[in-house]
Amino acid sequence: MPYRNRKSSYNNFILIFVFIKVALNILAIPHFGFQRDELLHLALADHLAWGYKEVPPFIAVIAKLTLVFFGNSVAAARIFTTICSALIIWLTGKIVVEFGGKMFAITLACMAMIFSPAFAATGYLFQPVVFDQLWWVLAVWLIIRYINYKTVKYLYFLGVVIGVGLLTKYTMGFFAIALFTGLLFTKQRKLLWNKHVLGAAAVALLIFLPNAIWQFQHHLPVITHMKTLQKDQLEYIKPVDFITQQLLSNGLALFVWLTGFFFLIFSFKLRKFQFLAFAYVLIFIFLLEMSGKNYYLFGAYPMLFAAGGFGFERWIKSSYVLRTAVLLLFTVPHLLLFPAVLPVLPLRLTLSTFDYINKHTHFIKFITVWEDHKHHATTQDYGDMFGWEELTQKVAHEYNTLTPEQKKHTIIYADNYGQAGALHHFGKAYNLPEPVCLNSSFALWAPDSISAQYVVYVNATRYWDGAAFFSPMVERCNKVDSITNPLAVENRTGIFLLVHPKPAYFIRYKKHLAETRLE
Repeated sequence: MPYRNRKSSYNNFILIFVFIKVALNILAIPHFGFQRDELLHLALADHLAWGYKEVPPFIAVIAKLTLVFFGNSVAAARIFTTICSALIIWLTGKIVVEFGGKMFAITLACMAMIFSPAFAATGYLFQPVVFDQLWWVLAVWLIIRYINYKTVKYLYFLGVVIGVGLLTKYTMGFFAIALFTGLLFTKQRKLLWNKHVLGAAAVALLIFLPNAIWQFQHHLPVITHMKTLQKDQLEYIKPVDFITQQLLSNGLALFVWLTGFFFLIFSFKLRKFQFLAFAYVLIFIFLLEMSGKNYYLFGAYPMLFAAGGFGFERWIKSSYVLRTAVLLLFTVPHLLLFPAVLPVLPLRLTLSTFDYINKHTHFIKFITVWEDHKHHATTQDYGDMFGWEELTQKVAHEYNTLTPEQKKHTIIYADNYGQAGALHHFGKAYNLPEPVCLNSSFALWAPDSISAQYVVYVNATRYWDGAAFFSPMVERCNKVDSITNPLAVENRTGIFLLVHPKPAYFIRYKKHLAETRLE
């Protein structure tokens, strides 16, 4: 007879932890502003397509739904991510139940997840990462359900999840391969010799097909994006750094998921699910070899937390005092770090937290290291939440110094997608024209050619001499303003006014556009 947890589904109990997760996300929403990537993803909503340079199309669809039904505020942008974060906690609890765990196992697994720095940091911003994590944990739950109940519908649901996951983030494909390869290493490999597995694979490929076609039609920009990412960011990630960050990202909850990992390998009770441990090892090795960012692997941890909760429940069977001590040990210390990964405190108190971390907790100082490999006053995610409204206001001020006739012959040019996203989002309130940008997916809808007498140009290169660069191409180049927020990644970004561009400027634009669209 198929395995069943006959006592309870624990649905109402798991909901307690879902509500805690939602409450923490809501608490964080009022502090700080949009993050750089959020502005890009919201801009995608106005240019729906089957693909983009840096992401598949799912995030754009969610952005469109957000703007239509909830509006354009920071709180609105994070509604769907908060729902997804809550579902991840829900599914973690349900996986514990499928393993045979009860209330203490559910409590430990869910609370460890909620207060884990890794999941607090990645579970509230409007980015594909939280949706990616959801598809990973949902895929695991569906496979476990199929193993426990042998009901074919779970395989087809799995096909849908993998397909939608591929439309969210391509890492879903690697995790799916890891899961099925993990099955080959165990007795559960017999599950693969099933025509319905092929049917599920066909469903996944059918869902993913439009994006695959789009990629080929646009010269596989995902490859170029990964090469650029590799050159600019990933090549600086050393294997030892990746390993260290995996061990530190979940804080003391490390001991929960490590326990789960070893229980999946060695426990007789969890022998049917041993393949999950092998899948974790495979995706870990793959991302290690690919110099992946540490958060790429986070979606694999809920299944380990669930097994860890089960493991501790097996070890500590009757001592409520010891169970309480374990629960407090793996959650309460994280409260000290919480404001550094989830903005639950006002800015002044948040900065004090980072100052304490940089001075007294050397083992986690890496969280304030930005892509320039220097320590800063906040994390880079926080730094990317400052300066955008200031940028838009200053661009608008310069634009409005022009006469109505001059405005007719003026374009606003942004050097990177964060600037363009901010001008697109906030510029509507100032009646600014749509910015032109050849960075990231903005290049896909940039005009084929431009003609202007004036260009309000935004450039993030801090020590860049715009006048010297543009002097052969324009009649005059003046630096008129810059971003002054010291906490912003865009601090010292310059705003220039280019007067009467010459043909060389427009030729340069068309050449740059052609190169970008081939990437």
